[in-house]
Amino acid sequence: MAFHDLRAFIEQVRQHSCLRDVHGAARELEIGAITEVAAGMASPPALLFDRIPGYAPGYRVFTNPLMAPERAAMALGLDPNLHPLQALRGWMKKRQGMQAVPPRLVDSADWLQHRFHAERAGELDLMRIPAPRWHRHDGGAYIGSGSIVVMRDPDNGWVNAAIYRVQVHGPARVTIQFDHLGRHGAVIARKYWDAGKACPVAVISGDDPALFVAGFEALPEGMSEFDFAGAIRGQAMDVMPGPITGLPIPAHAEIVFEGELLPMQQESLPEGPFAEFTGYYAADQRPGPVMAVKALYHRDDPILLGSPPLKPPRFHVGLPFRAGGIWANLEAAGISDITGVWQHVSSLMTVIALRQRYDGHARRAAMIAAGNAYMGRLVVVVDEDIDPSNMNDVMWAIATRCEPSESVDILRRGWSSALDPRISPQDKADGVSSNSKMIIDACRPWTWRESFPQPSALSIDEARAVHDKWRQVLEGGATQAGKA
Repeated sequence: MAFHDLRAFIEQVRQHSCLRDVHGAARELEIGAITEVAAGMASPPALLFDRIPGYAPGYRVFTNPLMAPERAAMALGLDPNLHPLQALRGWMKKRQGMQAVPPRLVDSADWLQHRFHAERAGELDLMRIPAPRWHRHDGGAYIGSGSIVVMRDPDNGWVNAAIYRVQVHGPARVTIQFDHLGRHGAVIARKYWDAGKACPVAVISGDDPALFVAGFEALPEGMSEFDFAGAIRGQAMDVMPGPITGLPIPAHAEIVFEGELLPMQQESLPEGPFAEFTGYYAADQRPGPVMAVKALYHRDDPILLGSPPLKPPRFHVGLPFRAGGIWANLEAAGISDITGVWQHVSSLMTVIALRQRYDGHARRAAMIAAGNAYMGRLVVVVDEDIDPSNMNDVMWAIATRCEPSESVDILRRGWSSALDPRISPQDKADGVSSNSKMIIDACRPWTWRESFPQPSALSIDEARAVHDKWRQVLEGGATQAGKA
């Protein structure tokens, strides 16, 4: 389904009994700590924080929005009851057939209910929003950990609406950090700066989760996240031009602020450090580009959407979209009989399940996956009877079907990043951003696979059929299949 706004999504989450209301948690570290603990639970709930000490009741923070597979499926318009691997397959199929749906301009917006302008002395104060300090060594409060940063290319009018982190530095000053200069936002900002101008920018917090998903996608240059979100929704997003920047802003957003991203030579502020998705701090404090905020807007009882990076396996989204990309790459390369692809440890470990058809089939798939595994060092290939999304199943296959002296290969100088904690400081200073990849073949050996001992457990399909029939009993609330 297409959600009208974030509030409609939150109510849908509440109906699925996976929303927890939290009252009285402090903005300084406690909201972040509760978010992290909840994210580590077997079924991580979404959290809605209210009555935050020092802030008016109704100024809320919503975290762990899509961390569970069923919530990710809901945001994508898929059945939340699907098994995670089925949901990922459903997303791949939907994504392949999607057509861009441009946003629809409207002349009113919910976020105009409350307006604060910098030109009126003392009126604009970002500190009225309870932006958390998420981790104990973070450099400050981050109002943008799941916020959308909107910018327009001055050359062709292309609108980029991606997720970048936003740190609060004062009543009307924030920094927006691009982790490298190739990011679309950094490229757009540089065009304005090279022309001696500030870059118009709007920061949006809290909207239809389809836009949040789009903000994480690695879309090609020239494609707007608004168009992609519309494709996910199956209908156009309503947007209104910002009163100051003219940038398109979702009409049902919770919190919005507009202004200018100033040239670095004009002004910068110390940004970070900030914990990364690897579970480490990747960089010390460094100069960040400053956004001079000219106006703040928000709805009644506004909701700040928070999605801070957390220690793996906790990740922003409960379905590994990058695994879906690798799955598509394998099929495009002609690798047949792929039964599933999944990523664990926040995308740092890739697992491919396949039905072996020839000698070398597993290694061929693994090498393609290794070439497309961003930062990941581990690629595992398993047989079709293993659920790649189930780490216990995967480890069982490794422990019983992998002979280390025969089943492990190492590829060197693979795709990594400056965020990689295992690249030494000296190598990073020298520009090294590659790592090695270990391929683990945990399939039954091809030459004697038919003689390999038979598994004793239910097959994947049998286990799913039992779960579907007895779901209510297994998850509580019934004593007999189909009985309340």
